Amino acid sequence: MRTTVTLDLDVAMALREVVRERAISFKKALNALVRAGLASRRQDVPVYRLPTRSLGLRPDVDLDKALRLSTELEDAEIISRLELRKSTLR
Repeated sequence: MRTTVTLDLDVAMALREVVRERAISFKKALNALVRAGLASRRQDVPVYRLPTRSLGLRPDVDLDKALRLSTELEDAEIISRLELRKSTLR
């Protein structure tokens, strides 16, 4: 397949060094390095599994609206502080 690729300068320089060291064409060097990179990616990436644990939450507490509840509590706290400030200014 024919395609256009724009390489960063450091990558292009390293690739040209591989071409000189191995005495192969630019195309062969690029394909070999891309294959090696893709193959190592498959082997190096471990499967990460995180064990689940119960948080001990009560079944009657609905966490779907926790952000809204948090906002309401924060708003109530801000209002009470403003009212307290008003009463001390009088």
